[in-house]
Amino acid sequence: MFFYIAIIVLIYVLVHALWQPFKYWKRRNIPQLKPTPLVGNFGPLLRRQCSIAELVQDIYNSHPNHRYFGAYQFFLPTLVLKDPELIKKVAVKEFDTFPEHRTVALEEVDSLLASNIFFMKGGEKWHVLRCALSPAFTSSKLKAMFALMQECAQQFVEYFENQTGVITLEMKDAFTRYTNDVIGSTAFGITCNSLKDRDNTFYAMGLQATSITLFRGLRVFMQTISPRLAKIFQLSIVPKFIETYFVNIIRESISIRKEKGIVRPDMIHLLLEARQGRLKYDDVGEDSGFAIAQESEARKSHGALKASITDEDIAAQAFSFFLAGFDTSATAMCFAAYELAVNCDIQRRLQSEIDTSLASNQGEITFEAVLGLAYLDQVVSETLRKWPPITFTDRKSVAPFTIEAKLPHEQTTHFEAGTVCWIPIYAIHRDSLYYPDPGVFDPERFHKDNLHKIKPGTYLPFGMGPKNCIASRFAILETKLILFNILSKFNIVPVKETKIPFVQGRNGLFLSAEGGFWLGLQHRER
Repeated sequence: MFFYIAIIVLIYVLVHALWQPFKYWKRRNIPQLKPTPLVGNFGPLLRRQCSIAELVQDIYNSHPNHRYFGAYQFFLPTLVLKDPELIKKVAVKEFDTFPEHRTVALEEVDSLLASNIFFMKGGEKWHVLRCALSPAFTSSKLKAMFALMQECAQQFVEYFENQTGVITLEMKDAFTRYTNDVIGSTAFGITCNSLKDRDNTFYAMGLQATSITLFRGLRVFMQTISPRLAKIFQLSIVPKFIETYFVNIIRESISIRKEKGIVRPDMIHLLLEARQGRLKYDDVGEDSGFAIAQESEARKSHGALKASITDEDIAAQAFSFFLAGFDTSATAMCFAAYELAVNCDIQRRLQSEIDTSLASNQGEITFEAVLGLAYLDQVVSETLRKWPPITFTDRKSVAPFTIEAKLPHEQTTHFEAGTVCWIPIYAIHRDSLYYPDPGVFDPERFHKDNLHKIKPGTYLPFGMGPKNCIASRFAILETKLILFNILSKFNIVPVKETKIPFVQGRNGLFLSAEGGFWLGLQHRER
């Protein structure tokens, strides 16, 4: 009898322990999305019932009349922010309270990730590094790197120019090879041609570094819920052999440059300049377009800052730059190509603009010409609106904060330090309150005469505030550049493998296409 009572008590305790974390928001009188044991509100994603974007949309739509509400990332209580004013409060106005992302890599386990400005905590070293590195991404510095980027884009187009008929491509594979070559050239000082040399080591390592396998996902999960166990068992997110490979490339490049006095207009050179305090925010006036994440005025006015930047710090920034640019930029390119393929009128109008630019520049593709194309900027901006590669972002508080009551059903609420705030970028971009007919691809939303209609805080492809994407200008430039090069020579067309309407993939934490991004390149008639 005692045995059965013990079993019942044990079951009760276990059930109580499993459900207790999911009462976090109820105890604070905050509406919450109904959770499922163990997985919280992420069950549909784990069961592959929906894509990450569809999950973000469903969570966002669950409380239509609330500015914020509670949800659960597995056991983690998460405050979902819907109101643009609240998002600005968290990301900009009260940045000192929300200086970091929830995902902070463990230095004892993932030293390379933990040393880059995205994953590190928002302390003094982050501030110094961010101020030192911001000038590396001004228009003037990108202009200096433009020739390296154009060489990769031209290489991409030339590979297909001698092929006949409609060239069927899986665009994600093709575009990651382009972004790999651009990053290799501009950030690591390595020249690649990943379309010709398909198995080159740099590309192979990039694929391994960015792939989200089941085991890697579990390691991320363990670092999140139990940092202590992750340290004990050394559950690193990035395998050590990959970390060693990228660190050695940087060290070797720095050593050769010092020894031979080599100066190359790339990211390593700029980071070395930052280390010596010779890198200033010296923009030349050109801009990359509407979508860029604006740098703070404090950093723009900051003079040259001599920062304590080690070779390992340089390797960490270059590696994070690689991780961010390899996959997400290629994803944006895929969606731009898809939308142009299924919206022929938009593609023809963009090609007309490109042809006019080439004619006025004697057939040359220049930095100023690419940034001067208004309709190209509208197409890229609308792509990032409809298909933001990063579907959500977050901020974590390091001090208590308060949200004042604004709506009749709200009450002033105090939150404790450590609260995670979730910003559902994809769903905000698809909210008809901010973008009429949000499922329609319409570059006219970003025509200069319509920009006043876009409410601040509702366009967030690169985040917002001091923790925004430092390399947004770079990402937009390389995207515009490859589209310019492709469309000057080819039409992008649907093929039999193209899925119309588009079907989102249900694997991973990023936007993807079910079965791949299959499209064709068709030589333009002259």
